[in-house]
Amino acid sequence: MDRALTRSSRLLALEGIAAIVFGIVVLIWPGLTLVALLALFGAFALISGVLVLAAGLNLLAHRRDDWVPYVLGGLAGIAVGAVTFLRPGITVLALVYLIAAWAIITGVFEVVAAVDLHGEVRGEWWLAIAGVLSILFGALVAIRPGSGALAILWLIGIYAILVGVIRLVFAYRVHNVQTAGRPVARETGGPAISH
Repeated sequence: MDRALTRSSRLLALEGIAAIVFGIVVLIWPGLTLVALLALFGAFALISGVLVLAAGLNLLAHRRDDWVPYVLGGLAGIAVGAVTFLRPGITVLALVYLIAAWAIITGVFEVVAAVDLHGEVRGEWWLAIAGVLSILFGALVAIRPGSGALAILWLIGIYAILVGVIRLVFAYRVHNVQTAGRPVARETGGPAISH
């Protein structure tokens, strides 16, 4: 069993759970203020970034050759989360663009990781779907940032829940394959899961 894949699938599952929790809180908190949204999003981006960075460092420690998208994606999440906390006076428009940029960057790294996984793990397309969904969400929010605060909140909440569920499904598939003892990665250090 490939320990790097197993640990990475667990980290991805935790990130999926964090996304679902974030999405639910955004949807059920009707009077969410900008300050509360900023704090909530910052915490989510930091947690997500730390988990993805940990997955990348885990892959690097196991001498796998597919750690780069995870490390870069994790650092991007940490940077975006840090900006939200270090710049609390951020405007609504800046926050919307920050969320859009984070989603696009995350999506690109997920698609890259899915391409790296092609032929290595069954169901890698789940990760590609999450990546494409993230890119589309980020582009939609960036193109129409003034769609109204409530519409943006609903869109953010639904996106977070959908992507979280997709990441959980992907992590489950990778973990199931690993625990069943079936080989899913090349012995030469093939790709592993991503953010």
